[in-house]
Amino acid sequence: MNRLLFLFGLLFFVFAGGRAQSTESDSAYIRDHYTKKEVYITMRDGVRLFTSIYAPKDQTRPYPILLKRTPYTVAPYGEDQFVTSFQNMTLARAGYIWVFQDVRGRWMSEGEFEDIRPINTERKTPKDIDESTDTYDTADWLVKNVSNNNGRIGVYGISYPGFYATNALVEAHPAVKAVSPQAPVTDWFIGDDFHHNGAFLAMDAFSFYRNFGRPRPRPTTSQSSTPLNFPDNYQFYLNLGPLPNYKKEYMGDSIRFWNDLMAHPNLDAFWKARSIRPHLHDVRPAVMVVGGLFDAEDCFGAWRTYEAVQRQNPAGHSSRLVMGPWFHGGWARSGGDHLGNVSFGQPTSEFYQKEIEARFFNYYLKDEGNLDLPEATIFETGSNLWTQYAEWPPKAAVREKIYLQPGGGLAFSAPAGASGYASWISDPAKPVPYTEDVHSGRTREYMDDDQRFAARRPDVLVFQTDVLDTDLTVTGPIDANIYFSTSGTDADLVVKVIDVFPDDAPQWDGSAVPQGGYQMLVRGEVMRGRFRNSYEKPEPFKPGEPAQVRYQLPDIAHTFKKGHRLMVQIQSSWFPLVDRNPQTFVDIYHAVESDFQQAEHRVYFDRSRGSYLEIGVLKK
Repeated sequence: MNRLLFLFGLLFFVFAGGRAQSTESDSAYIRDHYTKKEVYITMRDGVRLFTSIYAPKDQTRPYPILLKRTPYTVAPYGEDQFVTSFQNMTLARAGYIWVFQDVRGRWMSEGEFEDIRPINTERKTPKDIDESTDTYDTADWLVKNVSNNNGRIGVYGISYPGFYATNALVEAHPAVKAVSPQAPVTDWFIGDDFHHNGAFLAMDAFSFYRNFGRPRPRPTTSQSSTPLNFPDNYQFYLNLGPLPNYKKEYMGDSIRFWNDLMAHPNLDAFWKARSIRPHLHDVRPAVMVVGGLFDAEDCFGAWRTYEAVQRQNPAGHSSRLVMGPWFHGGWARSGGDHLGNVSFGQPTSEFYQKEIEARFFNYYLKDEGNLDLPEATIFETGSNLWTQYAEWPPKAAVREKIYLQPGGGLAFSAPAGASGYASWISDPAKPVPYTEDVHSGRTREYMDDDQRFAARRPDVLVFQTDVLDTDLTVTGPIDANIYFSTSGTDADLVVKVIDVFPDDAPQWDGSAVPQGGYQMLVRGEVMRGRFRNSYEKPEPFKPGEPAQVRYQLPDIAHTFKKGHRLMVQIQSSWFPLVDRNPQTFVDIYHAVESDFQQAEHRVYFDRSRGSYLEIGVLKK
């Protein structure tokens, strides 16, 4: 890894790219240089999918195709109505055929929509379809019917479209040469969007499905939505009460997937069928998985999709990982120079679009350039440097245990005492908020928010190192190993890894709060305690009896600078980001108010029950 050379290259390309950028607006460029055609493409079972095709007006040479399949509409509809921008205008100016498709059962496409449709492993007739067959049939039609294509297709998409991009890898069409799942929906029970380690992310699921989940009986170019107008989401969800009230007050019986969420509280066949990771073997196209270090929706999906491709394919297969300091889709929707109160010191999105994404597709779809991109291109926060690795997690990172200590300490040595614990009272009527500010909806900035508000609460445990006398770089996943007991029979555990700035930290002009003493959230994750031993067969805690709770937090790449501290906060609620745990072993999706009870929780740190986080420490 040549970090200095890479940083120099970054600065050069950002400067050169800024000078060379066209003054012509994206919208005008597309209208001036592209034609648009709308078609229906027939799938093998006879269902027709609505597809918009933007082709370069210059037909003197062949072009590759970039395909995005989406449940979120290919609007604007009408061959005289153009999008105002493509996801990467560097690629648009380089010459590509852009294809956008409403997936089966959404917007103007025919058929029945199914959320995260499972891969059909028992295909016997043309009626046996899934999203991979729809992608295959679309690709086959495109290369045979779109004029001046060069026979190569790239597939990409962010979030839910990222899920459809991942599906393009399963028994891929021969013309599909490069695929980039970006922040891909991957596993809705373990780590993306609506569950994290079995804990239900009620706010996101509710706000999403009460509009997205409405039935669409026939193709349409419009979809009504009913916004909720409330000034304080914490109070709104607290007043709304247990989960059955969500359906009673707002959902009704028409939101099918909400009913599915409520009917499948454990990792059963329903959820297993909807994890695409086991199917990512025998992958032929080149793969580049992209994600955001501060993605509030699908951070898990990016890391684990890359991991699944790596693990299930030969060592020589072309697969790459790119992770930047972005919120959900921030590489295409922002400059990527900051998030909330934290500055990253450079326009990371521009660099990614020009020097990574454009080069990836140009190489595999147009035979242009030398693709010397490494296996993993990761932005290291804290130091604010792009870094390159031959593998991820880096082999050079040493796995070390950092232990909770009596008195709120945190150290790389195990506690020496024969006994020791810290306790707190968890009250479901007063859950710990996920952010200090009052909002009407879930923020994306909470992912690196200041955590001082939480550290001041009596129901949040705080452990921190001494002031660091040298930089500490942590890379890869974080494994939490917590010895825990409760006076109840169920509980959630939230573990947060935090960078504590020194008191004299200089103020960044874009920050809304003082930077001195700032407690930057680097990674936080929840675990529903009943699943500590099995997601399939949950079990209650025995009141007062210590139990080992182990789970993994998504990867990080962060340098805790000299003069900073590394802090760990532990709490049992994160509201309304995560629904309230009643702290009694009941079906939470059908709980009533009387099921919610206060409980005393304890975390242990002694010779025999040393609670710790295992982290990857990169020596420099």
